Amino acid sequence: MEQAEVETARRRVQDAARECFPDGAVQEVALLQYGDDPRVEPGQLVVRVLIPADAADAADAGASAGAGESAGFGRDPFDAFKQAHPGTLDRFQDTLSRELPEVGSLEVNVDAGPERKAFMRLRLGPSPADRPGDLTPVMARLGPTDLETLDTLITTGIAANRADAVRWALARIRERSAYAELRERARQIEELKSQF
Repeated sequence: MEQAEVETARRRVQDAARECFPDGAVQEVALLQYGDDPRVEPGQLVVRVLIPADAADAADAGASAGAGESAGFGRDPFDAFKQAHPGTLDRFQDTLSRELPEVGSLEVNVDAGPERKAFMRLRLGPSPADRPGDLTPVMARLGPTDLETLDTLITTGIAANRADAVRWALARIRERSAYAELRERARQIEELKSQF
């Protein structure tokens, strides 16, 4: 995506945020592209919303004060935000899906200090119909060199995203004759184990 297109998308994201969220409900709304965050893949755009922790707590306190409960204790910050601002995240998600189809996901963070550990990620747009239904999600923690390898496969057009790049690499391993021998050995080991 060209830089001018990214800037236009940023303005549209900010407009959608102003339309969906009341003043002070969110601390920051940002459009991220590859290079802004390691979780953003080449060619991918992600909208990040930062919810102020004290605003969610304050809203939660107001909602529960009448019931005599201790405000915010043990509450999920996202639930507290959604209770304080019903429908705003859903409207924002719908607006992004409709008006900015190039944005792949919406990440919602709670400002929990410099680490900002609390977050959730929502997929935007329609679910891909061409994705096989028998895929098993697998999480892997990769270092910078491995990420660079996957991202090179994406930027050169070999894979559409990191998951496709991993599947592509695994398919190349299966094509090697040594892999067939390895599978046969694994089968023999399993057979030996069953005899014990």
